[in-house]
Amino acid sequence: MTSQSLPPQIEPVLNNVENRRTSNKTTEINKVDLHARGQWASKSEFLLAVAGQIIGLGNVWRFPYLCYKNGGGVFFVPYLLFLVLCGIPLFLLETSLGQYTSLGGVSAWRTICPILGGLGYASQMMILHGCVYYIVILAWALFYLSYSFQEELPWSHCNNSWNTDACFMYDHRNHTANVSSLPENTTSPIMEFWEREVLQLSDSLDELGPISWKLALCLALVWFVCYFCVWKGIKSTGKVVYLTATFPYVMLFVLLVRGVTLPGAAQGIIYYLKPNHTRLADPQVWMDAGTQIFFSYGICLGSLTALGSYNKYNNDCYKDSYFLCLLNSSTSFLAGFAIFSVLGFMAEEQGVDIATVAQSGPGLAFIAFPRAVAMMPIPQLWAICFFLMIIMLGLDTQFVSLEALMTSVTDLYPHLIRRGYRRELLLLFICVACFLIGLIMVTPIYDHFSCSGASLLLLSIFQSIAIGWIYGAERFCSNIKDMTGHNPLLVFKLCWKYLTPAVCTATFLFSLVCWSPLSFGKGLVAPSWATALGWLLTLSSVSLLPIWAIYALAMTPGTLTQRFHTLCKPTINSPQAFHPGILPEYRSAVPLSEKPRKVVDDVI
Repeated sequence: MTSQSLPPQIEPVLNNVENRRTSNKTTEINKVDLHARGQWASKSEFLLAVAGQIIGLGNVWRFPYLCYKNGGGVFFVPYLLFLVLCGIPLFLLETSLGQYTSLGGVSAWRTICPILGGLGYASQMMILHGCVYYIVILAWALFYLSYSFQEELPWSHCNNSWNTDACFMYDHRNHTANVSSLPENTTSPIMEFWEREVLQLSDSLDELGPISWKLALCLALVWFVCYFCVWKGIKSTGKVVYLTATFPYVMLFVLLVRGVTLPGAAQGIIYYLKPNHTRLADPQVWMDAGTQIFFSYGICLGSLTALGSYNKYNNDCYKDSYFLCLLNSSTSFLAGFAIFSVLGFMAEEQGVDIATVAQSGPGLAFIAFPRAVAMMPIPQLWAICFFLMIIMLGLDTQFVSLEALMTSVTDLYPHLIRRGYRRELLLLFICVACFLIGLIMVTPIYDHFSCSGASLLLLSIFQSIAIGWIYGAERFCSNIKDMTGHNPLLVFKLCWKYLTPAVCTATFLFSLVCWSPLSFGKGLVAPSWATALGWLLTLSSVSLLPIWAIYALAMTPGTLTQRFHTLCKPTINSPQAFHPGILPEYRSAVPLSEKPRKVVDDVI
């Protein structure tokens, strides 16, 4: 039968079918040169990658100090409350969101809730900020590690080229006898090593100071390692985490065994856990518990969504979230025994109260602990173990965050990036740019504001609104059940709709009421220009939420009401991409496209 003998109404149908075939062939040809997005080779790779991301320096140097500072064992009351109401619900939300959509942080939020697609952009901006300053901590640790191989640790004596006449050795033999006769500006060897050799601090806050070529070399070396951990995507990341996520536990166990066998260790552990119920009446204790949950669980940074996107559709992310949250908090608790046993030993050796040696943050890792290590037999061995642990703890957090950033960018423009060596070249550009910025912009101000608690709290509030109210908590629970076979507990629905945004809002308002200018210690307070610059860093991420919403409303056709209605509906099954940079075949979730569907032709 020829086309001339066909009824007139059939000809458009055949022409449409032929056009579809031609279009499909063209699409297949365009896909040939694209690299596959990939998936985790095994479940253990996903678990180790997430563990490496969330278990970092905060578990070792922040949680133990907060526990000691805020009433010992009673600190677990607000900590566990924030964990149940905010930590686990948001952790499950982000992990399952990535697994359900098979997309990175930006594309996932633009697919689930287009009006709040700025959540993805804000999280990636915070990752960029983190890439600039977080890795410098690893450069410091590498700097210390390189000095740990000397016959005598340089921070254990005052005979170095950088030492001044004010340098004085404190120990239990001369502390009580000579302290009254010492001048006021007396410093310890570790403080001079930290301030004069490592940081090379300038004389005032208005002076940037010179760049230390030694520290710059350490920074370049760490960036070199990070690049090759990520350059092949999850194929390389999934293998490296077997070392970087497990080695810190070996070192932590070694330090724990050594610490509890030192004299004075028991006293340090008592200080760590001794309950003080009166501290629960202090609102700052609850604020500290909340911020610790947000910082240590990697919430609102887009990393969990990106890592979850490489899972198979039927992976049990529900149970994985419980396991990873338990592992994270248990590590923090265990690290406290290792840290405070050593601090108890140092306090006994110096004949002082443990309150005078307990510090948080870099002060613990680069001042208090090295000083304690210098008092031990074979100090070089324990210094090497400690700084290797610090490097490994921070390294996987750094390169997994970098992988999350690359995932988001690649998912936005797959046809542009997933060809040849374009991904590797883009990664190289990002690493070099962050390295150069890190040489001049790494200051306490940058650390305090760029990934601040205020930013994380605001993003948490809008994430809960997006899933709990706009997309629908019931629908999201159905998605999780479809993937895992488990229907999430009712408490998760309550948290996403009511409890999590309420708790985050209250904590955010409290942080604003109790806000004070950043202090650098020794009576130095950040000047007004530095504080203004810090708030600009905070706005550089959270401002992307309203900017994206305005842009989306402006680019969507229809009346204002129709635009809101369109942008509040998920586009996961939409045949059209919201943005020309994302083609339809990459916009919809891969697992959903694999499910059998009833095809209805528009020509019928």
